[in-house]
Amino acid sequence: MRVLLDTNIILDFFLEREPFFNHASKLFDAIADRKIEGFITASSITDIFYICRRQTQNFEEARQILETTLALLSICPVDRDILETALKSSLADFEDAVQIACAEAQSLEVIITRNSQDFQTANIPVMSASQLREQLKD
Repeated sequence: MRVLLDTNIILDFFLEREPFFNHASKLFDAIADRKIEGFITASSITDIFYICRRQTQNFEEARQILETTLALLSICPVDRDILETALKSSLADFEDAVQIACAEAQSLEVIITRNSQDFQTANIPVMSASQLREQLKD
């Protein structure tokens, strides 16, 4: 299964944000075990670095988080077509519109997020990390 991870899921894992860390950790275990293939948008990488650096107050730790992210996840490119598709979206949150456009362009099967209401316009299923975990048990 090929899934797009919303930025919040990645931050939950690396910053060990409770009460979300456990579900995000299980998702990353499944990615490391190659039970699922995880994707992230290229534009999310800069957001993750900025937030991790601000939270940890440590450039090297933020850099290590990015290196691990790049080692575990495939990158969805963000190009002009993606940006134009996102601009045409009815979503107020441009970042989410970019993520949807990327997931659809890459023919991904699911978007994993804590904020499913932010992805209402997606033409692919949207679920939480815990919902995906339950689905994988079947």
